[in-house]
Amino acid sequence: MRLLIYNIRYATGTGPAFHLPVPGAGYLRSSRQVLGKITSFIKSQDPDVVGLIEVDTGSIRTGMVNQADYIARSLGHYSTFECKYGVSSVNQLMPIVRKQANAFLAAPRVRGERFHYFNTGIKRLIIELELDEVAIFLVHLSLKFRHRQYQLRHLYDLVRNATKPVIVAGDFNTYWGDHELYLFMQAAGLSNANTRGLPSYPSSSPRKELDFILHSGAIDVRRFEIPDVQYSDHLPLVCDFTVREPAQQAA
Repeated sequence: MRLLIYNIRYATGTGPAFHLPVPGAGYLRSSRQVLGKITSFIKSQDPDVVGLIEVDTGSIRTGMVNQADYIARSLGHYSTFECKYGVSSVNQLMPIVRKQANAFLAAPRVRGERFHYFNTGIKRLIIELELDEVAIFLVHLSLKFRHRQYQLRHLYDLVRNATKPVIVAGDFNTYWGDHELYLFMQAAGLSNANTRGLPSYPSSSPRKELDFILHSGAIDVRRFEIPDVQYSDHLPLVCDFTVREPAQQAA
């Protein structure tokens, strides 16, 4: 199975123009051209499951285009998405912001999603996609170190209670790389698919490992790659994996 994880920054693009006329102004305008390039890239990878971080589900920024549905239709996949802020958050009332989401895109044969929420931080959404052999959790962790630690504790409880091998993936915002995740990974029995610690941010000159695919021991990673495509400030992660049969897991 091939899993692709990508923080697409709402298809707002990169480069100097993103910060004109004022720093960060690019967040207010999306580009159909950038969205098209992102879609073409994802399609070229032929993934079974796509986890998208920072996707716009139809605000005035995109001309009311739901980016998750747009990409999913091109892939022939179905999409599931949700606003990444808590259901009681004031962000749910704000234009543009209330359409900022995370999403799973999956082949038509794959269904079974659940939404969980952290009880701390601004970005609280956890999407769980349950497949026949594995459960995948998609996250976008807080920028604040203390909040991330509370969120990792919550993730540990979800992983511990899972009845299948798990993958926890997304943008972890860990500016210390996997050193910050060491205790969580050890306690949850997870390994980093990115065994070489390759950086994914910023895309123009990667220096930090912010994006992760963590997996249970029963999952064998066959290939891991960070393609050099600069359509967002993050680089995408591509991981091919298999899940061992129960008898092999017990061996």
